[in-house]
Amino acid sequence: MTITNLFGKKIIICDGAMGTMMQKYGLKAGELPESLNITHPEIIRGIHKEYFDAGSDFVSTNTFGANAYKLKGSGYTVDQIVNQAVKLAKEAALDTVSQGEKYVALDVAPIGRLLEPVGDLTFEEAYGMFREQIVAGTKAGADFILFETFTDISELKAGILAAKENCELPVFASVTFQEDGRMLMGSDPLTAVNIIQDLGIDALGVNCSLGPKQMVKLIKEFLKYSKLPVLVQPNAGLPVSVNGETIYDVDFAEYTEAMLEMLQAGVAVAGGCCGTTPAYIEELVSRIKQISDQYGADKIRDPEKTPFPALASDAEERRAEKAITAVSSATKTVILDDRIRIIGERINPTGKKLLKEALKSGDFAYIENEAINQVRAGAEILDINVGLPEIDEQEMMRKAIRKVSSVVQVPLQIDSADEAVIETAVRLYQGKPIINSVNGKKEVMEAIFPIVKKYGTCVIALTLDEKGLPKNTQERLDIAERIIKTAATYGIGKERILVDCLTLTVSAQQSAGKDTLEAIRQVKSRFGVKTTLGASNVSFGLPERKLLNRTFLAMALEAGLDAPITDPTIEEYTDTIRAFETLSGKDIESKDYIVFYGNKSTGSGTQSSGMVPSGSNGNGTKADAGENGTKAGFSLSALTLEEIIIEGYEDRAAAAAQELLKIMKPLEIVETKIIPALEIVGKDYENGTSFLPQLIKSADTVKSAFVILKEAMNASGQSISYGKVILATVQGDIHDIGKNIVKVILENYGYDVIDLGKDVPIGTIVETAKKENIKMVGLSALMTTTVVNMEKTIKALKEAGLECITAVGGAVLNAEYAEKIGADYYCKDAMDTVRVANSIFKA
Repeated sequence: MTITNLFGKKIIICDGAMGTMMQKYGLKAGELPESLNITHPEIIRGIHKEYFDAGSDFVSTNTFGANAYKLKGSGYTVDQIVNQAVKLAKEAALDTVSQGEKYVALDVAPIGRLLEPVGDLTFEEAYGMFREQIVAGTKAGADFILFETFTDISELKAGILAAKENCELPVFASVTFQEDGRMLMGSDPLTAVNIIQDLGIDALGVNCSLGPKQMVKLIKEFLKYSKLPVLVQPNAGLPVSVNGETIYDVDFAEYTEAMLEMLQAGVAVAGGCCGTTPAYIEELVSRIKQISDQYGADKIRDPEKTPFPALASDAEERRAEKAITAVSSATKTVILDDRIRIIGERINPTGKKLLKEALKSGDFAYIENEAINQVRAGAEILDINVGLPEIDEQEMMRKAIRKVSSVVQVPLQIDSADEAVIETAVRLYQGKPIINSVNGKKEVMEAIFPIVKKYGTCVIALTLDEKGLPKNTQERLDIAERIIKTAATYGIGKERILVDCLTLTVSAQQSAGKDTLEAIRQVKSRFGVKTTLGASNVSFGLPERKLLNRTFLAMALEAGLDAPITDPTIEEYTDTIRAFETLSGKDIESKDYIVFYGNKSTGSGTQSSGMVPSGSNGNGTKADAGENGTKAGFSLSALTLEEIIIEGYEDRAAAAAQELLKIMKPLEIVETKIIPALEIVGKDYENGTSFLPQLIKSADTVKSAFVILKEAMNASGQSISYGKVILATVQGDIHDIGKNIVKVILENYGYDVIDLGKDVPIGTIVETAKKENIKMVGLSALMTTTVVNMEKTIKALKEAGLECITAVGGAVLNAEYAEKIGADYYCKDAMDTVRVANSIFKA
């Protein structure tokens, strides 16, 4: 029996913190936690047994850092660590088998490096490291895979694919959030759920970073949208230092009360993370039993009476209720259930001479312009088609997705006639896209549906088949029904299908428009799916095409069209959609209509529209006429250096800096252009209107400008430097993601950073600070076991008589803890570190 058989029968209980327990039993500061599997197997086996005895249904192996990157130089291989870790957990399970079936989860955590484009780790490199760990764990006998503490959806996706493609074990996946309710890379709960849940996993949830009270709101968001069982493993609050010992500030009672609130909201899998011990788990199990006994075994699965909804007998029906149609980028989700959503059609070379030339020459600036223009005009999803016979479509699609995703935050629609191109694109895409498209041909469904299933995407279903285009309404309905039923055999729900009823030109077939409109109505009513349509086909061969197109668009919207594929830069079309939303009641109280048109007596839009996605500036600026008579509006070449930095247009920064050097001195450009732009970027990041990828993108853009400015300054014997700063991850800690982010941002504010790397001996930090006459030292630590070395480093710097300021940061720290260990400043993120540096060097 697999662990998934327990869903609906009992609350599945996880273990608690492995690190906290290892510290209790003698793990030394800086010692590799996974090494205890080999050097002290009795400790690890004993910890697992304690959790089983406390009531855990499964324990996670001591393999949090058991990947090739983190184990490099340790003297151990991934196979050695993983094999021994699974063996010890299985032995502990056998020792407690009298308590009931016990399970072992292979614990898989983030690799420790940032993925492209923010970092230098490729998706396939990450996939390879996860595969190595998963294959070893599967061979060793793990019962299922648990991905935990992930901060980047793209990295988690690589891990899940490695699991699904290399083993048959169940998969649980858990992510971690910051206090602002976003993952490190900007994903909110809805986006995380929407991307993860259709990748073929068995449960999803949240662990680490936050205490149980802080996690309640996040978990309720997960439960609102998740079709899968939800898992929760909070920390025992925040770490505090008491007499030199790290403890957590949430006791058993507070932990258990918050956990019960989440269980009574519908959580199916519960346990603990940092700071939770077997005593926490035992208390939780005891309270669950008390409540269950109070309600009685005959009522516990009664949906109207059970205190634990995850055990209710109507689980399947409740999951169906949560089956919303939604697509996501890494940071933004668009739900198609409530409003009209425009799919921008302009990145498609058909009939577009300039785009064809751009694709052939690799001019991605043109493609970026098109993406930005469409989003500013109201598109909430962008269709990406780069198919030309003269180019490598697969490589071009890969690059186009990356470029477009870096300049707009809206979800994408992957459009190609080549299934290999489609799979390459959806595999690497950081969100949940729409695939355009499948149709009623048997061979097409057999090619496309496995991709849709595997990568959890939505898909457009074209109502055509081996017979060609449908001749009437009934043929459209027959094809739509066949596609929907076939999709179901692959496990693809109706919520992931958008039916395109297609329209022919009325100049050739008078009934074409009426047939399409009736098909939309019946597809909606009979099959309960969303609809999409490229309405402009209806007018081919007739004069005043825009008039016909916008009228037909209005008719299609009234018939039930959810997501028109159109050119949003043509005002007649977006005006029609905004008017329809107001008249149909979709735009509640006409709020968006009033915002867009309220200040314009002529009726044309001026300010911002409800259809303008977050992340765009929504300025509604009138645009110049461009190709095909549409509005061009935006051009990268017209941007100032400040705008280029704010938007993160890396390949334009050098040219802009070079142009400014004709009228300004390098340092003047830094002070009056670059630093103010970075301040705006920093404020957007702190306000939650942009996220880490955008922050790093702007930083990379500044790097490009600095190359030009430094060349100019070197020629005159000058330099750009406000001061030197040491950064180091303390001895024993091999995690350097946070430090690396801080380094990039500090350098872009004009500081020279001496990066000593990770696992840095205390003596090395002290000696470097002496030699370089350093005023500021930044120290990082991720693990509770290494914070003691942070404290020792601070003490050593003071004992050496150095008057440098120390700033500390890391997931296990807070301001109170930083003060306890003698640090001058606590920095929660890179922008905090910049402020500290500015206060030291620019005071």
